[in-house]
Amino acid sequence: MNIFNFFITHYQNFKRNSYKKKIIKVAKTVGKNLTVNGPSHATSKTELGNNVNFNGMKIQGHGKIAIGNNFHSGIECMMVTDIHNYDTGSAIPYDDTILSKDIFIKDNVWIGNRVMILAGVTIEEGAIIQAGSVVVNDVPKYAIAGGHPAKVFKYRNKEHYETLKNQNKFH
Repeated sequence: MNIFNFFITHYQNFKRNSYKKKIIKVAKTVGKNLTVNGPSHATSKTELGNNVNFNGMKIQGHGKIAIGNNFHSGIECMMVTDIHNYDTGSAIPYDDTILSKDIFIKDNVWIGNRVMILAGVTIEEGAIIQAGSVVVNDVPKYAIAGGHPAKVFKYRNKEHYETLKNQNKFH
């Protein structure tokens, strides 16, 4: 390894550790084996399971976000728990009221690059969200969803998924 590559590698590791420390400091709970490979933000109401992998995640809002075990995200992803009061507020297009709704991500969920998950959504176990999607509704177990808004277009092979899960084969 030449000296340039040596310094680049150490600088990248320094940045990853910095991102990870920031999440650990801010989040309510953090499980074992957190990996943070890109700029990421959490809130004090963020709960993370074991083997959570962020590659650039921005979590914002006043609602709770609970992420299960073996979660993987792509780059430039976002979860937003707050919405503006546009329907019953005292001004147009919205007033100063903030409405918060929790987000729940179950075990073994994978979301692609630039996915946005909005307030009140639950993504069930084993689901996959296609890159570039906006998730506004719940996603069922084993579903593969994508688009704007994200819609289920396929399901994982349940038997194969359960076999791997029972053998504790997690990435």
